[in-house]
Amino acid sequence: MRTFDFSPLYKSAIGFDRLAQILDAAHRAEQTQPAFPPYNIELTGENQYRISMAVAGFGQNEIEIEVEHGVLRVSGKKAADAENRQFLHRGIAGRDFERKFQLADYVQVSGANMANGLLNIELKREIPEFLKPRKIAITNSQDRAQPESNVLRVEKAEAA
Repeated sequence: MRTFDFSPLYKSAIGFDRLAQILDAAHRAEQTQPAFPPYNIELTGENQYRISMAVAGFGQNEIEIEVEHGVLRVSGKKAADAENRQFLHRGIAGRDFERKFQLADYVQVSGANMANGLLNIELKREIPEFLKPRKIAITNSQDRAQPESNVLRVEKAEAA
C-alpha cells in the first residue's frame, strides 16, 4: 500500500493545516475501517446530503449516532440474543460496528430515520450569514454626510 507524507503542506502552506489533517485522517481511516456496514452518500439538494447505511437486523435502540469535533460516528451494538438459535447458514451480519465520517465545516446533522433495514442520516450545510456573499451599497460623499447628521439628532433627542 502506498503512503503519503503531508508534512510539506504544514511548512509551506499557511492556514491549510486543517486540510492537511483531514487528508491525513482520511487516508488513515481508509486503511483501518472495515467494509461493514455498506453505505451510500447522496447529494439530495444544493447543500443537503444523505448517508444511507444497510443495518439489517439492528433495531433503533441498538444504533447510536454522535457528532463530536466535526466527526460523525455511527455505531451499532447488537443486543445479546435471548434465544439459543442454531444457524445452518448465517448471511446477515449481526456483529457490532463503528463507522466514522469527517464532516466539512458548517455541515450539521439535521435528522435520522430508519426504514426497511436502512439507516438514513440527513446532513445540511448551513453557512453563517457573515460568510455569505453580500452586496455593498455605494454612496457618494453628500449622501454619507446627511445620515450621520440624522443619527446625531436622534441621539440628542434620546439623551434629553
